[in-house]
Amino acid sequence: MSKLPDFEGLALFAKVAESRSFAAAARELDLSVPTVSRGIARLETRLGARVFNRTSRRLALTAFGQDLLGRASQLYRDAEAAEAIARDQSASPRGTVRLAVPMTFGVHWIAPLLPGLLERYPQLSLDLHLSDAKVDVVGDGFDAALRIASLPDSTLAARRLCPVSRYTVAAPSYVARYGQPSHPRDLDPAHCLAFALRAGGDTWRFSNGRRKETVHPLGRLRVTNSEALLPVLLAGQAVAALPEFIAAEYLRDGRLVPLLTQWKQSDGGLYFVTPTTQNRPAKVEAVARYFIEMFAAPPWRH
Repeated sequence: MSKLPDFEGLALFAKVAESRSFAAAARELDLSVPTVSRGIARLETRLGARVFNRTSRRLALTAFGQDLLGRASQLYRDAEAAEAIARDQSASPRGTVRLAVPMTFGVHWIAPLLPGLLERYPQLSLDLHLSDAKVDVVGDGFDAALRIASLPDSTLAARRLCPVSRYTVAAPSYVARYGQPSHPRDLDPAHCLAFALRAGGDTWRFSNGRRKETVHPLGRLRVTNSEALLPVLLAGQAVAALPEFIAAEYLRDGRLVPLLTQWKQSDGGLYFVTPTTQNRPAKVEAVARYFIEMFAAPPWRH
């Protein structure tokens, strides 16, 4: 015998007792009378006692059934309430969304958007997890994550919101001291700073038409947050590959200058990632739609 309670049998019992008829309960539940009858018989066999005395004309609770009815009816009501709450939450954006976002991107570009999100959906709450370490969306219990990476543009679990370019940059004082490189091989790997959390190590991949080159940063600073590279960069001591949303401000005011402008580093994208797109709750769909709208024209575009 299964250790799992016969929830269906108990629910059928409660409904038949309420309707005082197998046929009426079957109609209300959109089931056949034999299905209801088999469910009650299965429950009686499991419990080892009859719950109804029935003839062709009369249906009555046994003493055992009378004792069981209160708990079975409460179970049925609780199940109905649970389903109603779940349907309501899946139909309208309400409840808490656990969202994982990279640290710098989250502070500078997601946090300023949150007032608009919370105003648009007043019954929505957000549990924002900021970290540059890659999270396990399913294993860590997140509803969704924003990721900046090179991912396939899939409609199954990863929706690309916008491209994110990567710039090779240095301070003007670095260029004045070491010169403007014209080829990736001109870069001194010992001056190139690495991002420590990139899967497989930080490798800079360049392309210029069909030509491909790679550079392996060997600089004396490795970080888990790209923003931490800025002081060393601005001091003219190194070269780094920065995502557009960090670099744009410094390129715009001249504190950093782009290097190797004829060579393009491999681009990534901003993705909204969920365990699946199948039957996503309305609260997750609402957050996804909001960010799709907000990043249709990326505000940092250089």
